[in-house]
Amino acid sequence: MRLQGLLDCLDVVRFAGSGNTGLTISGIASDSRRITDSSLFIAVQGFETDGHGYIDQAVRNGARVVVCEKVPENLNEKVVYVAVPDSRTAMARIAKRFYRDIADSLDIIGVTGTNGKTTTARLMAKVLNDCGICTGYIGTGHAMAGGETIPLDKTTPEAEELHRLFAMMAERGCTAVVMEVSSHALALQRTDGIGFKGAVFTNLTQDHLDFHRTMDDYARAKQKLFGSIRPGGFAVVNADDPWAEFMAANRGDASLFCCSVGEKAFNCAGGALLQAVVVSADMEKSVVQIDNGRNRITASFRLPGRYNVMNMLEVFAAATAMGVEPDMAVRSLEEAEPVDGRMEIVSTEGDGCSVVVDYAHTPDALEKVLGTLRELAKPESRLAVVFGCGGNRDREKRPKMGAAASNGADTIIITSDNPRNEEPDTILDDIVKGISVPLFMRIADRAEAIRSGVNLMKEGDILLVAGKGHETCQETAGRRRHFSDREAAQAALRQRKLSY
Repeated sequence: MRLQGLLDCLDVVRFAGSGNTGLTISGIASDSRRITDSSLFIAVQGFETDGHGYIDQAVRNGARVVVCEKVPENLNEKVVYVAVPDSRTAMARIAKRFYRDIADSLDIIGVTGTNGKTTTARLMAKVLNDCGICTGYIGTGHAMAGGETIPLDKTTPEAEELHRLFAMMAERGCTAVVMEVSSHALALQRTDGIGFKGAVFTNLTQDHLDFHRTMDDYARAKQKLFGSIRPGGFAVVNADDPWAEFMAANRGDASLFCCSVGEKAFNCAGGALLQAVVVSADMEKSVVQIDNGRNRITASFRLPGRYNVMNMLEVFAAATAMGVEPDMAVRSLEEAEPVDGRMEIVSTEGDGCSVVVDYAHTPDALEKVLGTLRELAKPESRLAVVFGCGGNRDREKRPKMGAAASNGADTIIITSDNPRNEEPDTILDDIVKGISVPLFMRIADRAEAIRSGVNLMKEGDILLVAGKGHETCQETAGRRRHFSDREAAQAALRQRKLSY
């Protein structure tokens, strides 16, 4: 693409270096390591490093254009330096234009919220694909396009990667995309310029306050998604969540669908109400009755818990908003497998106890998962939990996680999650402040903690291993090593059988 075509979408403060704006640009990147000949480099201020410090490296790697907020003192006369007020805004605009505004031709549905994004988004992509709408997925761990899985480092990638994925999906026949939209992505302008066909709000509870500082800031970041719905689009909200009305208020003229499985916090004035009633539930499934205002449909979903029923209901609402027939949407949902690391049962019938791995890493999520397991357990069964909290993240939620465990479990084992660059014992000290029961176990080594939890279980008991879910690595002191809660639990179960 010609550089001039990219410059037209920017608020340029000034040019420096070469004046050749007729260059042809072969690629764009904000990572100097990904720069190749005739590329455009965008210097972005990050959390740990400043891209402006890598401008020279990008030029050595072949960058012919540098977009930045601060023009360097030492200029390369073969390079065009473009100064802009905000590099992140510029990156979103450049990425969209470089990939020829392909996002405008796709029906993109964004899913945001503290918990439930991955389950909701993956199930939604499945339903749309099953019902004849070729759909890509972008979210936690990976993207999917035309049957190919592409690993991702971020839940919502940076703008240049995001629009590259859109272009790939369109080339492979996708007409729709379901993507998880994190609060970080919204606050850091990664999705700026995208007109969403639909926006889905799952819930809002405390998380990421190390970044957003306050719940109001966190909520405002999430609300930005609803302000990005294009004309004729739709909004789906969890009407049982106190923040639903706040999110819906920013939807413009989008059609509103309110979902409820309990006591509505938002009465959905001007929107359509969809309700689900749980008829029966066990560890394997939930049988529910859905009322969409026109008819009632009974369905059996292979995920337990009221919060998973809400996820299913929001998928149903979004699918029907996309034109899918209700009975087809339900049929697809009934066939859906549980998402890895989300209420995933990793034990077998011969293990004598149930071991569940779940990504619950916020106080609200831990409380809900423990509550669900308590409801599904036999009266004589004991419920144990192994969990920790991440390092270098929101410290305020740590004692709240301890309190949630105290209120929901019979046996508590606190351990490391991803300590990152914090001392594991410092994190455990913070969790202990919220524990209100006199007896609990403190085992910093996560594998040992899981093994201890498994060995404490008796026939019919339930062990929840919470916090990491699908993740397959643990970060300690800046180093990553392979670690899977699923594998650690299964290994402990095998050892338990051998010792009997």
